[in-house]
Amino acid sequence: MIDNRPLSPHLSIHKKVLTAVFSIFHRLTGIFLTLGSFLLVFWFLAVLIGENFYNYFQIISSNFIFKVILFFWTLAFFYHLFNGIRYLFWSFSWGMELKTVYRSGYIVSLLTIIATIIVWFL
Repeated sequence: MIDNRPLSPHLSIHKKVLTAVFSIFHRLTGIFLTLGSFLLVFWFLAVLIGENFYNYFQIISSNFIFKVILFFWTLAFFYHLFNGIRYLFWSFSWGMELKTVYRSGYIVSLLTIIATIIVWFL
């Protein structure tokens, strides 16, 4: 090649599209929910094994860092839930217009924040 041009477009030259950001967050929240579900399994095991293990889990879960992780897990849960419902509507070709896609993305974000606040603070 004579030119020093890249062989394929690089991500840095593309405009960040909101729909791509929502899609990436949907995948990341799915991964985070999978990892966070192990905490739920450990909680169930602590209940089943006995009182001593459950008390030990209670001590760990009263830690501030654990609560921060649980808060973000709740946030990821609601985002993944509401965005999954949005994808379900798309499976039926409802709301596929670009204006509606952006509006539904903002609605998903708003509902995620509202639901997380309701669970944690009310």
